Amino acid sequence: MIPTVKELLSSKLEGQPVIVKGWVRTKRQTKSAVFVEINDGSCMANIQCVFDPEKSTDPALASEFEKTTTGASVSVKGILITSPGTGQKLEVKASSIKVIGEAPADTYPLQKKAHSLEFLREIAHLRPRTNTFGAVARVRNRMAFAIHQFFQERGFYYVHTPLITAADAEGAGAMFQVTTLDLARIAKDGVVDYDKDFFGKPAFLTVSGQLNVETYCQSMNRVYTFGPTFRAENSNTTRHLSEFWMIEPEFAFAELEDDIALARDFILYLVKTALKDCADDLAFFDARIQPGLIEELDKVAKGSFSRMTYTEAVKELEKHKGSFEFDPYWGCDLQSEHEKFLTEKVIGGPLVVTDYPKDIKAFYMKLNDDGRTVAAMDVLVPKFGEIIGGSEREWRLDLLEKRIVDG
Repeated sequence: MIPTVKELLSSKLEGQPVIVKGWVRTKRQTKSAVFVEINDGSCMANIQCVFDPEKSTDPALASEFEKTTTGASVSVKGILITSPGTGQKLEVKASSIKVIGEAPADTYPLQKKAHSLEFLREIAHLRPRTNTFGAVARVRNRMAFAIHQFFQERGFYYVHTPLITAADAEGAGAMFQVTTLDLARIAKDGVVDYDKDFFGKPAFLTVSGQLNVETYCQSMNRVYTFGPTFRAENSNTTRHLSEFWMIEPEFAFAELEDDIALARDFILYLVKTALKDCADDLAFFDARIQPGLIEELDKVAKGSFSRMTYTEAVKELEKHKGSFEFDPYWGCDLQSEHEKFLTEKVIGGPLVVTDYPKDIKAFYMKLNDDGRTVAAMDVLVPKFGEIIGGSEREWRLDLLEKRIVDG
């Protein structure tokens, strides 16, 4: 395979012939040269290909230069050299260019300027070519790989859990239904016969792989699932998505402290990996999307995770009653505004909240000795609030059955 732009810019191929293939970002012509900047999505940076001015009048290349417009896919041959200009260390002293696919200037919608996300939604097939979506894709790629690295290095086995299921693992009922029944006929007749459906019973897209992966935990000890999850919650916020990817580890013979340690190490591993391997993309986000992002990530990577029980957190919040849309009280489910206040105003960094009231947590979480709280924890971070939730499971059968009955 020919080297990518990322590989060329970090290579030691100076003075050697190279081939660059990608999509044109810009083309400009001066008296001294023709400059074509090419990006292939492998990194944020473009590679500059420089043609001597006589190349633009070369009959063999004139038609190719005419078709070399923003968005066109091209193949350039030349010598990789040290750039005499500023802004890049290396560039290509080009000898030829061939347009593989044209992008007529009067119809190609992406230009060298910032485009709104609303506009890019209308051209979803082209938005991966933008800096924003390219950077998101590269960071997601590295984070997905790092997630597997983290768990594999710690002896966890990756389990594939089903996407179509009959079980509501969260118990919230907010599920997308999957069916092969004729919905138009059902609407007309008003009768649903699931015996005639594909599975012979109602089926849904999974809201969590937890129930399935727990069965593997009881046989393989350390396991995790990482895949798409679907929620039919009609919450139009940046914190609620109808489709997202979720990581769900389960490990046997462990207590809440083990869970907290794993969650902390996991976040640190991902943040440090992002800062190390995604520096250019994070710099773009810091400059264009979320100023101060790198500083915030640095604080997480170098700082500590504070601890606080739910009871302590509520007492702290109650000192500031009147500051929130939803007043805090013992037994309430902490809202996003509460979580952000704790991490940004009280702690100034990541916070692990433990020992929640049993009535606001799932029945399978281990009951604490006080009989009122469970061995659960949430990891909260500034700007976002909760990003990880976990618990020690109730292993005492009599208490587990009682909690099921009590509801």
